[in-house]
Amino acid sequence: MASNPLPPDAGARPSPGMILERLARGATRAARITHTEHLPPRIGSHADWPEQIRPEVIDAIRSAGIDRPWAHQARTSEHAVRGESVVVATGTASGKSLAYLAPVLSTLLDGSEAPNGRGATALYLAPTKALAADQRRAVRELTAPLGTAVRPAVYDGDTPVEEREWVRQYANYVLTNPDMLHSGILPSHTRWSSFLRALRYVVIDECHSYRGVFGSHVAQIIRRLRRLCARYGSDPVFLLASATAAEPGQAATRLTGLPVVEITEDTSPRGELVFALWEPPLTELHGEQGAPVRRTATAETADLLTDLAVQGVRTVAFVRSRRGAELIALIAQERLAEVDRSLPGRVAAYRGGYLPEERRALEHALHSGDLLGLAATTALELGVDVSGLDAVVIAGYPGTRASLWQQAGRAGRSGQGALAVLVARDDPLDTYLVHHPEALFDQPVETTVLDPDNPYVLAPHLCAAASELPLTEADFALFGTAAAGLMPQLEAAGLLRRRARAWHWTRRERAADLADIRGQGGSPVQVVEAGTGRLLGTVDAAAAHTTVHDGAVHLHQGRSYVVQQLDLDDDVALVEESSPPYSTTARDTTAISVLETDTEIPWGEARLCFGSVEVTNQVVSFLRRKLITGEVLGETKLDLPPRTLRTRAVWWTVTEDQLDAARVNPEQLGGALHAAEHASIGMLPLFATCDRWDIGGVSVPLHPDTLLPTVFVYDGHPGGAGFAERAFHTAADWLTATRDAIAACECEAGCPSCIQSPKCGNGNDPLHKRGAVRLLGELLRGAPKEAQDRS
Repeated sequence: MASNPLPPDAGARPSPGMILERLARGATRAARITHTEHLPPRIGSHADWPEQIRPEVIDAIRSAGIDRPWAHQARTSEHAVRGESVVVATGTASGKSLAYLAPVLSTLLDGSEAPNGRGATALYLAPTKALAADQRRAVRELTAPLGTAVRPAVYDGDTPVEEREWVRQYANYVLTNPDMLHSGILPSHTRWSSFLRALRYVVIDECHSYRGVFGSHVAQIIRRLRRLCARYGSDPVFLLASATAAEPGQAATRLTGLPVVEITEDTSPRGELVFALWEPPLTELHGEQGAPVRRTATAETADLLTDLAVQGVRTVAFVRSRRGAELIALIAQERLAEVDRSLPGRVAAYRGGYLPEERRALEHALHSGDLLGLAATTALELGVDVSGLDAVVIAGYPGTRASLWQQAGRAGRSGQGALAVLVARDDPLDTYLVHHPEALFDQPVETTVLDPDNPYVLAPHLCAAASELPLTEADFALFGTAAAGLMPQLEAAGLLRRRARAWHWTRRERAADLADIRGQGGSPVQVVEAGTGRLLGTVDAAAAHTTVHDGAVHLHQGRSYVVQQLDLDDDVALVEESSPPYSTTARDTTAISVLETDTEIPWGEARLCFGSVEVTNQVVSFLRRKLITGEVLGETKLDLPPRTLRTRAVWWTVTEDQLDAARVNPEQLGGALHAAEHASIGMLPLFATCDRWDIGGVSVPLHPDTLLPTVFVYDGHPGGAGFAERAFHTAADWLTATRDAIAACECEAGCPSCIQSPKCGNGNDPLHKRGAVRLLGELLRGAPKEAQDRS
């Protein structure tokens, strides 16, 4: 929880401009900065707390150094004490935590004085364990003057069994995550009955992170919670906190199923933010099909993290992958050892999959200042208050503008000036953004996309709800319009049985286990050291085929391991410590068939379609690449089973006449379609709250279902996630940006900055850059006029 006043030593820190100037010394370094954005400091405006906030709470807040709230904090609290659900969507470090804590703590204090009863309770939901633990620490510090009236406790998978009963019986502010609410609390609601009966507030922190399939699952979990609360006679108010987002009130209403007031005006002060866009230089190496290769964002970020640590600048480098976080920390440690032997121990990696005690130790070291630099995945992105950070380095565009600003906002949280650097990957979207800064700095953040009515999401939650309390027709309004139509299917599958006027869960196994809320595709794979049997960590089931296949290089805590065997039956990857001079990248093949076309729009002779598809994917080999340079050393075949996915897709077709008009001959057609597919996947994150790893694509010169040249872009989650639908509705803008990004690239025949993809299962062959530009141009000429006017 950020403090409102500026720290007394803020002026003693190096300015963000000075830090950037030091990083950019030298002609080659300076040329890598394509744009610098200066966000000036902002003066804050105060207000008074609502009169319903207890004076003891106000005194505790003052003891923490905060005399008066910012105006948006006071407005949020006003709605909360009036019993209105509210979302506060303001900038990072704007004091959102205090905005909801003031009314929550006041209510808990009122409840502590209730005779012969437990008193009021509150529930806090965070998307990550780290954020819940961080919030408990902040609440304990804030409520120390209140004695035992407020009893915060974390209840998640890391909570020892012996502590759980105490939490259920005595804690009045329980901090948990959607996973534990779904699988632990709601199925055992009878043991939580006194807590649920007294539940007054539900806090949903970082609610913008609940998007796509995960967000859709969380929306149904919240509906199950509301149903059980009603059963016990409570009707809690929902308080949501979000990074700056488009239409946060609408998104919060979709998430909770309730009307939600939105607070979006940020009245907190802000220190200066210097935001630099950084493009790594071209190397002398050549990649697939002879394309020029840029220095990797991993290597560039490791250099920047090293330089910042040498300067004593406290920095977090955000990295998109677990492996990338490990590699950047490892490279930085090696380079720091050459400068000062005391420095390598002050840089570390932080990612999901670590054991709980490892995560807690790293969080403590970062809080205390023992660590100067941390290479972290988004496991640390969401709201963890790390006071005193001076800089953030972002290795690759994180997929959405909301995430970009969330990560950049980790620095300067105490009010001092801060530096943020976005290091571009060799990727169409990253390249486009560092040369089109207006797409980042002059555009609003995205609308959160989620679909609670997705049948793949809704069906298992109906089963879970029925196992908690028998379902009746009166419940359908709560769970959504699609609920009634799914009941016959669930009955036919033998999952639910209707008796009298209610549906009952019929099986012995836990209904909650039917829902895979984070879309991980099954049980996580345990990574075990073969020689010792020691558990190193876990890998999501959906990622196992590509990350811990036989022969894969796996990094953990700075150490390198090679996978000896992936046992899919027992969900175990056996590894041995080794330090090969290469990394590994999986390759796959994908086929797609149309199941149902929901909507079809003519674009001249072309057709733009949206509907349901079935995707069959198989990992077939892996490449070995030199560390740092990325040069391909060789390819090894794999024998892994195919995976089938039923999902939602957008696709477009073109005719022979259009190919003639675009001057795309049969020899060029496959490469032109393939290049357009790659680039459009890369550009979609500008228009939907996704990144390229949430979506996939297939291009076919003659698809058996359309009988025409066709490009598909599909959601990478069962039943869809809303991304392809968003692409369908913004197709003219999306495909215009795709064409422009390809055309603007300076390469001759295509490169990773425009049409080559790191995900490609065909080795980025064939690709035809100029054919893709002409083909997209011809396609867009047929777009409906209103769509052309928008683009």
